[in-house]
Amino acid sequence: MTNIIDAVGGVTRRIVGSCVLCLCLSPVAVLAVTGDEATHEADHALDADIIELPEVHVHGLPLNKDQQVGPVPKSTPWPAIPASLDGKPLDDWMKARLLVSKEAQVTVVVLEPAKHRELTIAGMIALNKWTFAPQLKGDDPVDGELTVRIHFRSQ
Repeated sequence: MTNIIDAVGGVTRRIVGSCVLCLCLSPVAVLAVTGDEATHEADHALDADIIELPEVHVHGLPLNKDQQVGPVPKSTPWPAIPASLDGKPLDDWMKARLLVSKEAQVTVVVLEPAKHRELTIAGMIALNKWTFAPQLKGDDPVDGELTVRIHFRSQ
């Protein structure tokens, strides 16, 4: 039993010694010590020129090698706020599914209407004007669909 313990201890000492030797000979360790100029204040002077953009939500999946995940939008006009709700504070949304045939014909199906009927109608009018390139499977167009959520917000 002591022979096994001595053997394991000897192997462990050799492994630890090899790791220490590798770390000491590594050029990364040397560069980390000598190349520490990246934390200098002059490097951060250009940070004042950074422009922050408003938050953007992007939904979807990346494309597979030979297949698009959904139809590709060509034109997406936004809905107009109806005159009856103009100037009123709004925080409402609607959800719709767009069925795009392989001939690029669009059919709109409302999944969740907005609380204000006028906003749902305005959303439907805008969505019916959207145009798409059809979804592709390889080089062949196929029927596809996508779900959109339109958020109406004004103050």
